[in-house]
Amino acid sequence: MNFHIETERLILRDVRDCDLEGMFELDSNPEVHKYLGNKPIHSKSQAQVYIDSIKAQYVKYGIGRFAVIEKSSGDFIGWSGLKFNTGDQERLGEKRDFYDIGYRLIPRYWNKGYASESSITTLDYGFRKLNLETIVGAAETENIASNKILKKIGLHYVETFPHETVLINWYVLKQNEYEKTMS
Repeated sequence: MNFHIETERLILRDVRDCDLEGMFELDSNPEVHKYLGNKPIHSKSQAQVYIDSIKAQYVKYGIGRFAVIEKSSGDFIGWSGLKFNTGDQERLGEKRDFYDIGYRLIPRYWNKGYASESSITTLDYGFRKLNLETIVGAAETENIASNKILKKIGLHYVETFPHETVLINWYVLKQNEYEKTMS
């Protein structure tokens, strides 16, 4: 996949093997994983496995998480994008077979509006380019920042349900709702 979209301050592009250092910095940080099951990675080989799984999504579904590059510095700051979750391995509670919007940034890039900026672009891509009918978002109830972002970008809260040892807030946005807000 050769994906490239620019926003005012960011470049979203396909994840590449050259992103290994940044992906390791991101996913080895316990603060990043606080609301992701508290399972930070411990090796670059684990980061490479994650990169490979993203690249496999590109091939299998034509979509995946995208590297987020800060224009002003050229730095890899994390990822943002869509993922198709299917089957028992990627079930969230009882939810399965859905496109979810997600973002994960290195902490020094938090609180700059980058998650919202990249996610708005991702929604547009999902609805206008991929013609998806529905995009969902999920966040642990305790993750105040992610819950705010999902609402800010236009997703609607639907329900809260248990997943493993936490409660998850589930948000949904349908293409026709998105189109109304954009017109």
